[in-house]
Amino acid sequence: MAIGELHPVARAGALLADNPPASESLGFYVHVPFCAQRCGYCSFNTAPLEDGAIAPYLAALERELDLLGGLAWAPRVRIATVFFGGGTPSLLAAAELAAVLERLRARFELAPDAEVTVECNPESVTRAKLEGYRAAGVTRLSLGVQSLDDALLARLGRLHDARGARAAFAAAREAGFANVSVDLMYGLPGLDADGFAGTLEAVLGWEPEHLSAYALTLDAGSRWAAAGVPGLPPEDLVVEQYWRLARAAAARGFEHYEISNFARPGFRARHNLTYWRAAEYLAVGPGACGFVDRLRYTNIRATPRWVETLERGALPVDASEILTPRQRRAERLILGLRTADGVPRAWLEARLAGDPPLGRRVEAWRARGLLGDAGDRVRLSEEGFLLSDALFVELL
Repeated sequence: MAIGELHPVARAGALLADNPPASESLGFYVHVPFCAQRCGYCSFNTAPLEDGAIAPYLAALERELDLLGGLAWAPRVRIATVFFGGGTPSLLAAAELAAVLERLRARFELAPDAEVTVECNPESVTRAKLEGYRAAGVTRLSLGVQSLDDALLARLGRLHDARGARAAFAAAREAGFANVSVDLMYGLPGLDADGFAGTLEAVLGWEPEHLSAYALTLDAGSRWAAAGVPGLPPEDLVVEQYWRLARAAAARGFEHYEISNFARPGFRARHNLTYWRAAEYLAVGPGACGFVDRLRYTNIRATPRWVETLERGALPVDASEILTPRQRRAERLILGLRTADGVPRAWLEARLAGDPPLGRRVEAWRARGLLGDAGDRVRLSEEGFLLSDALFVELL
């Protein structure tokens, strides 16, 4: 049967089989969709934590790992990073997460120094669970704190309080983790600059190795985007919070290595760098997105249908596209400019060739100090990070 005659799911699966990765080193993303409660700002693919939901999910996940691991090109690739995202991956018991990693190791070669990250909500972890994660091979935790203002946490829909967040970080240290990231949010409703600075200083005082801080965005699919949310701060207040973040992190020795991410030397998030470098990664789980060779694919989002597809023995790929060379160049350029490393100057010059108006706008960015040269590379300044979306729209 010709590829064009296949059912959409089967056709997409065949494309994945027929497009082997260009690299022998890949990232690997595992989506765990379950949440005890969905936050108002969340637009990710989540599923309610119902009785009996995790067992069929785990069985289907093993089938997906088996099917991916059975592709002809799978034996020649090595997995350099693994990231459990969600949802709330820390709802998995230590034995459940260990079984997923064991199945992954059985189907793929995992690099000896692989970075294995698990996103954790503070209320869903204990020292004993985290000790189990570490014994299973987890090397890094990403702790979703978001705020230390108890009233604001309740408004966000979070299930922990400030005391619980601090206890979760302490449990991570007691469990032996030496690489812990903390997530924070700014630009939140009712949050003033001093309030954000207080949370920021408290979290930096914990001495994490990594900090991710994101301005609130009302993305389609979130409850707040649909219904609206009162009390959002004006733009100048959000900008002030950004600058307080950048300066406080720098004062503590953190490198601002990506628009929303800060790390102590040697502790950049290796898995996320895979994305920002437009490198290749596999993905499993409902709604998970992967990228190999020039193929971008997205799994079926609805968990029951994802499970049913795997029970039929088919890869649960719902949609895919082959990127054109132009799309590939644009993505490498924009993603690379998100990082402090920037991109080769030749990439930007190639994009500007034959487009004098865009060239003049980019020169205006240079004149304002938003974009500069570092050897043979081009990168955004700290202020350029803040205004980057405007440039990225033009570069597309």
